[in-house]
Amino acid sequence: MTTASQAKPADAIPASWVEHMPAPVRPYLQLMRLDRPIGTWLLFWPCVFGLVLGAAADERRFLDWRDFYYVILFAVGAVVMRGAGCTFNDIIDRDIDAQVARTRGRPIPSGAVTTKQAAALLVALCLIGLAILLQLNWFAVGLGAASLLLVAGYPFMKRITWWPQAWLGLTFNWGALLGFAAQTGRLDIGVGTLYLGLIFWTLGYDTIYAHQDKDDDALIGVKSTARLFGANSRAWILRFYVVAFTLILAAGFIEHAGWPFAFVMLAAGWHLLGQVRKLDINNPENCLQLFRSNREAGALVALAFLAASWFG
Repeated sequence: MTTASQAKPADAIPASWVEHMPAPVRPYLQLMRLDRPIGTWLLFWPCVFGLVLGAAADERRFLDWRDFYYVILFAVGAVVMRGAGCTFNDIIDRDIDAQVARTRGRPIPSGAVTTKQAAALLVALCLIGLAILLQLNWFAVGLGAASLLLVAGYPFMKRITWWPQAWLGLTFNWGALLGFAAQTGRLDIGVGTLYLGLIFWTLGYDTIYAHQDKDDDALIGVKSTARLFGANSRAWILRFYVVAFTLILAAGFIEHAGWPFAFVMLAAGWHLLGQVRKLDINNPENCLQLFRSNREAGALVALAFLAASWFG
């Protein structure tokens, strides 16, 4: 028999290192989604894109010690702030999560963590995130603080709009703006184009993700682009990915990326096209696998930007 403290979300990685941690700590690590690192990768990659694009905007290569320091800061920040966002989301969504098969094993609805304990973790994570943010220039600090408005609004979007995936795109890709600002102390049209392209990327991959829950969502009245598009989702996801690819490519060329950038971007575009070809919206395991493959899609885009910096 599975107890509340042993309950495990259905979409967690089967052999995660979290499973081997002491039992009292394990629910808090699950609350931070450390047993499901894909979200951290999807939060981290836009930061890398922004950092490299910012170096290009300053007409220098992405190679010096400051760049690597920023990568470390943003990597830690992605883990911490993804954990904070998930904790906040789970506090707000605890009643909904209890009604969805995939999420009822999460720490709060399963009873492994109380709401007060989750709130204490949220405060601690936010303080760590603030300490990281204060390592950046003041323009970036203000920009980072502004993202909290998006984070705070996200859990409520599925209740009021069919497009919560668009709000997630605004939120999850803020790191591109932040990384660029950390490098340059400003924003420009190049990073704005990148940010818009990444929003469309998120619209694609999170629509795939939302198809796992569409039946439960319909029963409890939760909205999503997966429910909105239904059987036409494949065509919409393809459109989102085409727009994302085009805008990301344009962002690189705005900041004077060379042909090595475009060459590697073709590999990223092929990867996204492969997701659409393989998609089976009625197979939750297929949707989860394709959603997770966006870690590799992000790695290819990062490699494209690095190619532009090193060989452009």
